[in-house]
Amino acid sequence: MDDSELEIIVSHNPSLAVPTAQHLPVHRQRSNGQVKPTSTPSGESETASLNPSLKPTKYDIGWRRVIRNFSPSWFSVTMGTGIVSLLFIAIPFKANWLYWLSVIFFCLNAALFFSALSISILRYGLYPEIWSVMIADSTNSLFLGTIPMGFATLVEAWIFLCIPYWGPWAVTFAWVCWMIDCVVALTVTISLTVLLISASHQQALHRITAAQLLPIAATIVAAGTGAKIAKVLPDPENALGTIIVSYVMWGMSTPLAMTVLVMYYTRLALHKLPPREIVVSSFLPLGPLGMGGYTVLYLGSVSHIVFPQTHFFHDLPIAGDVFYILGVFIALIMWGFGLTWLCFALASIYKSRPFPFNMGWWGFTFPLGVFAVSTIEFGVQMPSLFFKVLGTIFSVAVILLWCVVATGTIRGAWDGKLFHAPCLANLPKKEEEKEEQDSGEREGP
Repeated sequence: MDDSELEIIVSHNPSLAVPTAQHLPVHRQRSNGQVKPTSTPSGESETASLNPSLKPTKYDIGWRRVIRNFSPSWFSVTMGTGIVSLLFIAIPFKANWLYWLSVIFFCLNAALFFSALSISILRYGLYPEIWSVMIADSTNSLFLGTIPMGFATLVEAWIFLCIPYWGPWAVTFAWVCWMIDCVVALTVTISLTVLLISASHQQALHRITAAQLLPIAATIVAAGTGAKIAKVLPDPENALGTIIVSYVMWGMSTPLAMTVLVMYYTRLALHKLPPREIVVSSFLPLGPLGMGGYTVLYLGSVSHIVFPQTHFFHDLPIAGDVFYILGVFIALIMWGFGLTWLCFALASIYKSRPFPFNMGWWGFTFPLGVFAVSTIEFGVQMPSLFFKVLGTIFSVAVILLWCVVATGTIRGAWDGKLFHAPCLANLPKKEEEKEEQDSGEREGP
């Protein structure tokens, strides 16, 4: 891949591209009729101090800059934090300190999610023109799928941590939240796929990344959450309806994810590894494979209980057993396929090292986390000590990765490097910016 192709891919991905001079505003000065950019470590150019009209606009500094550049990729932080809280719950070797760590991460994830949601509402409320530009961006819009996935981790943690203590109203609350998550996830999956295939510009094969799995994975995650909801619903009829809806959502999304994986493998075979800046995305296929396998496995185990209670398939009393056995079989196949992609991802990371830190590093946590959850569930359902131990090893790796990525994210957010949305370059210039530019040109040499 040449430098021009790399520049195109990185410039269109807000979560993976890291601006090299994000914290140093660049200004322009005229010398012998030519325009030259200058900057100083303090962020102010000498020319800007002499000519106020060339200073950064109010949109380039302070809280406005943070809000305007707060892209949907920031919700990947809630996905990574949420899966860590679920791993503390799922680890089969129980301890009280693991429970309290899951509570802490659940509270942290709730604070992160609703903070990100509030900032996003402010972003599109104060600057509605950004919404159309963001949706039109074929890469930036894909990260809308991280919103329902982050919310789904909150719903699952609520099921394990709150329902046992708060009773029936907590079950109803979780069920309603799951319905909301399903609507949002299906909307994201269908609408973004339609936008992708109906875009006026032609999509080149070398620009296809694993990020195209994000909006599809949102529906798979919602289906897995539905399986958990069905197990705690007191009314078997409601549980049956939840199971059927979850199976339908799994069928709508999992084969579509497999289709994208075929395209992504073709892209890798023809154009080799992606650039260092986005090589972390090679872990993303573990998301739909790990969560897809876990979902069909858990749905089968719940169907084994609910079908006899509701006399579903009354002429076939072993229907629940059939669904359960098929779930285990399909989940094992998907887990094995995910193991192959894990090897591909590790090899890609090894060959591309070192690579810069960016928001794409959160692609380490959630995909590997759901793969760990799927592994642990095999150990529970079979039961198998091998899968329990292996799932625990994966879980510890995810928790350590979360610590590393969270530290880098805090540093990047503090110095402003991670607040960057390239799609804003497509916004039409505002009148005040035009006036400032015209004024600067009139005051030229």
